[in-house]
Amino acid sequence: MIPLTIPNLTGNEARYLAQCIETTFVSSVGPFVERFETMVAEAAGSAQAVATASGTTGLHVALVAVGVRPGDLVVLPSFTFIASANAIAHAGATPWLFDSDGASWTLDAELLARTLAGETQPQDGGVVHKASGRRVGAILPVHTLGLPADMDAIVTNARALGLPVVADGAAALGATERGRPPGKLGADLTVFSFNGNKTVTSGGGGAVAGDDPALMKLVRHLTTTARTGEDYSHDRVGFNYRMTNLEAAVGCAQMERLAEFVAAKRRIRATYDRALTGRPGVGLFPEPGRVQSACWFSGLTLAPPAPSPERVRQVLREASIETRPFWKPMHRQPPFADVPRTAMPVTDDIWKRILTLPCSTHLTADDQARVIAVLGEALA
Repeated sequence: MIPLTIPNLTGNEARYLAQCIETTFVSSVGPFVERFETMVAEAAGSAQAVATASGTTGLHVALVAVGVRPGDLVVLPSFTFIASANAIAHAGATPWLFDSDGASWTLDAELLARTLAGETQPQDGGVVHKASGRRVGAILPVHTLGLPADMDAIVTNARALGLPVVADGAAALGATERGRPPGKLGADLTVFSFNGNKTVTSGGGGAVAGDDPALMKLVRHLTTTARTGEDYSHDRVGFNYRMTNLEAAVGCAQMERLAEFVAAKRRIRATYDRALTGRPGVGLFPEPGRVQSACWFSGLTLAPPAPSPERVRQVLREASIETRPFWKPMHRQPPFADVPRTAMPVTDDIWKRILTLPCSTHLTADDQARVIAVLGEALA
């Protein structure tokens, strides 16, 4: 079987894990945690980073830190992994779902500006959704597939309304927008994931990155149970969202190879794109000129006269090649079917047509050639 994407653990992972065992630093205190946070902050272009137990917990604490309250609405593209919407719900808020831009599959910045102008109004120093009377607590753009959203436009609109921005940059380390890394795109906080299928992994884990010292201090405080001293005093409801030294050890070994891994992802994407360009009914994953994607996943979209994604997956599966569909949008998920939302012409068009292809960073040229050959047969 040629897998879809599996971690490349051929670096210092085993050596660093052995050091954790030898020193007994296996929990949330240890030198690898601090080192990992420094490495993530540097790669993100941010002043600081706080390691968390997962990307989802990172999103949750980031939303709470920027002031999202129970009952709020939080702007979110419907085309995202459910963790983004779950984090909003964990904060006691509700997603306000928006369509994506067809050229990037990220939050449609023009639709956002138009909708906020027409469907919200200032009230009590905040912004209120007219139809529901609910406060808008934040905007949560998603860097889809490691491709940054149009953050200049999104952040400009948010600042005009006094809304904080938390970016879901789960797979965006290594990406740039107009030459800037994810932490330099204007969000108050940017959250990354290091789950097992990400380009760099800690096995499970996340990180919140930002520049504001007070805000980052609050994030760290909230992730460590809001503890104020050695006498087990706590000043607010906090979370046990810390990354372990064991996870951070793996993460450090992976971060040492970030540039190598991102280059491999881009090379794999480019090889697929060259092989697939011009085939009837076959579309490529987006990459607008303003960005350089981290290319977390590679794949294609299918429309007539090409076969259906289900049919192509079947042919590839019979040849021992793993492929998968991609995210089902939030407005089609039972927990979020009834939340406020815009019309979804772009999202409803693309999500069912996406087919992801094997793209592990150590995918060999021979294996990729095999995938392309079998894919060509399936498309024919």
